[in-house]
Amino acid sequence: MKKRVLIIIGLVAILLCGCSSRYANIKVTDHTYLLGTLVKITIYGRDVSDEEFQEIFKIISDIEDKVSKNIPDSEISMINNSKSDEVKISSDTYNIIEKGLYYSTLSQGKFDITIAPLVDLWGIGSENAHVPNNEEIMEALNRINYNRINLIKKNQSIGIVEDTKIDLGGIAKGYVADKVSSYLKDNNMGHAVINLGGNILTVGKKPNGDSWKIGIQNPLDNRGKELGIVTIGEKSVVTSGIYERYLEEDGVKYHHILNPFTGYPIENDLVSVTIISDHSVDGDGLSTVAFSQGLKEGYSFVEDIDNVEAIFITKYNEVYLTTGAKDIFELRNYKFKIKELE
Repeated sequence: MKKRVLIIIGLVAILLCGCSSRYANIKVTDHTYLLGTLVKITIYGRDVSDEEFQEIFKIISDIEDKVSKNIPDSEISMINNSKSDEVKISSDTYNIIEKGLYYSTLSQGKFDITIAPLVDLWGIGSENAHVPNNEEIMEALNRINYNRINLIKKNQSIGIVEDTKIDLGGIAKGYVADKVSSYLKDNNMGHAVINLGGNILTVGKKPNGDSWKIGIQNPLDNRGKELGIVTIGEKSVVTSGIYERYLEEDGVKYHHILNPFTGYPIENDLVSVTIISDHSVDGDGLSTVAFSQGLKEGYSFVEDIDNVEAIFITKYNEVYLTTGAKDIFELRNYKFKIKELE
């Protein structure tokens, strides 16, 4: 059930300082469950009606209905089950697939939106979760290849090789957050924080012009425990990590970030990667790409991208910051140490 709250800002995780407007101290929050996670929208500086929140949530649910492979009549399910050479799709579905293919190509397949057969096989996060055998993994890997997708812009349609299946779970939330941000700006709700299960996108700045302070999750502790904060303006903060969804079998933990080349969870020294970017869809894609690349390659990869910063956290309680991240990150948990990449 969702709960609407209108409160005066006190000591909260995201701080809002006073300003001259009589609405400066108003913070309105509403939340619901969509996209397989808790969705929380917080708007500052003015009251927001239940009807306005329902419009915001409708944007999210409409896109989910199109692109979730777990909804039987979604467009993605239609694509995955189609025997046709070409399937007509909506602009939202087209745009998300197009962005997914961009990051699939950029990462040379380390991020691959055709990973659905492998995700379904492992079932991590579902009641069917299990460790598959090598034969099952090889069969799934043979069906993963983003080059089997052909987007046809003229017809706003897609062609896909039979038995190839799409999973947009690694990028859809970012697209949704950006879409909600545009709606808020267009409807006089230009000071806000969008939280899609930990994917954060700020809208504008605080009503008084100050920056936002966003907590970075301690990946080695319970949810809600911070290791530090970033001070940002209008930015996206997206984290990929191994700490929330995993399967434990025979004393071994298998996390949910799967390697499209080996068929097993990615193995490196990282426990999380946080991307700070202008657009949430880019943070979504880049966080998975950088995590899959590992510390050194992922660090260099992000350093070469304009207006994107990253926070890499290792299993050894080490924090590595890209050049721009050093200016906006503050460590708050001194069990961790900020290190320089050698």
